[in-house]
Amino acid sequence: MYDHKHHDFDVCVVGGGMAGMCAAIAAARHGAEVAIVQDRPVFGGNASSEVRMHICGAHGSDNKETGILEELQLENSYRNPSGNFSVWDNVLYQMIAFQPHLTKFMNTTCIGCETQGSGDDKRIASIKCWTLSSQTYHSIGAKVFIDCSGDSVLAPASGAAFRRGRESRSEFNESIQPAVGDDKTMGNSILLQIRKTDSPQPFIAPRWAYRFESPKDLPNRIRGVSGGNFWWIELGGLDDTIADAEEIRDRLLKVAWGVWDYIKNRSPEKKKAENWALEWLGSVPGKRENRRYEGGHILNQNEVRGGGKFEDIVAYGGWSMDDHHPAGLLYPGKPTIFHPAPSPYGIPYRSLYSRNVRNLMFAGRNISVTHAALSSTRVMATCSVIGQAVGTAAAMSVHLNVSPRHIYPQHVKALQQQLMADDCWLPGLARQVDPLTRVAKLSTDAPVNNGHDRKLGKAINAWDGAIGDALTMAWRRPVSVGAVRLVFDSNLKDKKRMPHSYPRRGGRSLVPQQMVKAFRIEAQGDDGKWTTVHKQANNYQRLVVVPCDVRAQALRFVAEETWGYKRVRLFGFEALRDDPQRLPTVPEGERWSDVVKSVDPKDLAPPQTGRDKEGHGTRHGA
Repeated sequence: MYDHKHHDFDVCVVGGGMAGMCAAIAAARHGAEVAIVQDRPVFGGNASSEVRMHICGAHGSDNKETGILEELQLENSYRNPSGNFSVWDNVLYQMIAFQPHLTKFMNTTCIGCETQGSGDDKRIASIKCWTLSSQTYHSIGAKVFIDCSGDSVLAPASGAAFRRGRESRSEFNESIQPAVGDDKTMGNSILLQIRKTDSPQPFIAPRWAYRFESPKDLPNRIRGVSGGNFWWIELGGLDDTIADAEEIRDRLLKVAWGVWDYIKNRSPEKKKAENWALEWLGSVPGKRENRRYEGGHILNQNEVRGGGKFEDIVAYGGWSMDDHHPAGLLYPGKPTIFHPAPSPYGIPYRSLYSRNVRNLMFAGRNISVTHAALSSTRVMATCSVIGQAVGTAAAMSVHLNVSPRHIYPQHVKALQQQLMADDCWLPGLARQVDPLTRVAKLSTDAPVNNGHDRKLGKAINAWDGAIGDALTMAWRRPVSVGAVRLVFDSNLKDKKRMPHSYPRRGGRSLVPQQMVKAFRIEAQGDDGKWTTVHKQANNYQRLVVVPCDVRAQALRFVAEETWGYKRVRLFGFEALRDDPQRLPTVPEGERWSDVVKSVDPKDLAPPQTGRDKEGHGTRHGA
């Protein structure tokens, strides 16, 4: 008999890709008890070592997505200068495994759900899951469920409204849609990674690979030796990328091996490819599209083009409407059309909860959008900030004891302010600085603490100083300070992407040189003396919240060292009344000798040796 276990949480996130991770972490940091159900042995989805798509997002200088995503990527910049995907997987794992209030279920597949109520009062009571590694069934109950599976795995069982394929041009007056709607989607891709070496690297393809003979077989696809990251090895949009997933994967494997065989052995680029070796070829296809939920609003092409001027903006996009042909590699024309979209444009909260299941939310490529809008919102940096918005809203829903749909309109302004406090930029809005900071006098006229924690066009929105300079805030009388919020320059021009070929250039630390590495916070007491209340020697994060719990007449920030620059840029230096206490502390590893000591000595007794009953000698090892 298999084990059956039941669990109850405030929030349950299904799917551990970038959207699901950000949703789960955000909900947990805001005090909800959270479960994350991931059907793979690693987190990250299409960004993980299993697929290896780099994280794309909004175009344009200084438009990069921050929040939890930037925190993850800065951790990776610090620990992983060579761009090793195993290290990246560990960075993602660490973020989930050591987050308080967050329980992970890995290698666990959601296989159904139980619902209660009907009509507009329908809700999900629990989901049923299967963990293959431990051969255990789990029933997970929650107040709010967030589907970040990409394929909307909860839709069929819950009865949530969803759509699939391309809308007709007339339904939303979208010029880039077909005249007649259909079930066609963008396809799946298997990626390749290659390594440049100092000597020729022969390649022999498996006999079953497709054979490409000439450039006519791959029109509009090959771009030099590397072929980019081979995203154009795409099939499945004419089929069902869920129901036909196994057959699509098998065909993609034949294509991927055949493409590299062609590049190495028959293409016009084969001489240039001589020293390139195949480093890795995926076995898990990356998906772009299938089911999309219907929410309180369906974001469409014209709203994207218009900049998404929504009063309930909680995230933003900025990637082009990158609409891949559903035939993929079978189509001889260009594999995608980059229809223009402004960067940034707003994404409304109403597109992130189900219109007919009252405790169901979603984040990622399955949000409430048309196919045309999806072609932009589906990229992972956009999915990440959507995930953080949904996780934050889910925790708010639990604490307020309201359904997710009732966050709008009553509580959406509070949600927006919380997201910006957590370093999620919302274009067109300004963050409200803590009242304790608003009544303080700064020692500079620079536009620090103005509610915009990044450079916007020509507006720097920061204090700029030399190493060793101090920035001071003072009050007329002593005040109680719970924490100090700092926002450093992490170079938002740098997308911080993982590589798609090797070796990676550089080798030095990839922490942005603008980042402040060492700093201290000092407090001035009633007696006029300055005392250091916090000193940090190895910072590499953009958003830093320092617990203080001091009574001070004044505070000052002193930058002692950067990661390379001679100047210091600070977007935020803010005194907070309370300490948010949401950032986890990763524990140090135990000594292995202590682990061994904790085992019962009887279990460490040497094995019996000699002859068994049949007279055979005892064998050890494999």
